[in-house]
Amino acid sequence: MPVTIESGAGIEIDRLRALLLTMADANAPGREFSMAIAELARAGRFEQLRAVLPGVVYDELWQRYQADAAGFIEEWEQLAHEMQQGFVQHARQRLTSLTRMQQAGNRETPAWQSIQFALDARQGDLLRAAMAAEMIDLIEPAVARAQHLRECVVGRSASDEADRYLDEATRCYFFALFTACAVMCRSVLEETIRQRLPEPLRRQIHVRYRNAPTLGNLLHEMNNNLKATGIDPEFPRLANRVNDIGKRAVHQGLIPEDEARACLQHAREALELLLAR
Repeated sequence: MPVTIESGAGIEIDRLRALLLTMADANAPGREFSMAIAELARAGRFEQLRAVLPGVVYDELWQRYQADAAGFIEEWEQLAHEMQQGFVQHARQRLTSLTRMQQAGNRETPAWQSIQFALDARQGDLLRAAMAAEMIDLIEPAVARAQHLRECVVGRSASDEADRYLDEATRCYFFALFTACAVMCRSVLEETIRQRLPEPLRRQIHVRYRNAPTLGNLLHEMNNNLKATGIDPEFPRLANRVNDIGKRAVHQGLIPEDEARACLQHAREALELLLAR
């Protein structure tokens, strides 16, 4: 179902969210399967399930149907309803199970979720719905964060790797990965400094630090050779702020949004000084 955006109208996030819920209601994995079992049982055509179910599953369902036909039909109708109503929540749980540690044997899963997960193992609709819901929720906060930034305009080109580091750091900030943002800000400055240093000084640093200088090492050497590098003397001050926040991100814990924003802004300003003509 296409989303129609009227001329002059903004993208309405609530409409996107409502559309996702409508699609989830219509396409929840397992809903049609459960309703089909209930309908075949109600119509007295249970035998048709033999051709589509494994023998051991068919035998178990047949026994339960024989024991209480009305209860069996009601149970599968209820499962279909739960699969539809709980699909987005289950989808989010499915995504969270991949992003966090799960303690073995410490989780009771409702029957409808177990069936839905088994039926969706190859289709990926649970993950697809979860990703869509997550992305929709991120749109407005990401836009607000992007509005805090300005373009990073430099006088000379950087390496492709440095550009990718900056891209990743900025996207991490947009999407609330604040600690990762601070770490990547250090990486972009490390890469750009290495590219910007005069060749003799670069070789000296690599020998001194065994080919693995940290941002702190690079800044120390730069301060000692500031005239030789020709770099704006304001650069080390900004770069040291990035290094301080980045070190806290690596060694002391998670970084809040305001620190990540400051770190990214300092990094971008530092790059402009470092890459000035």
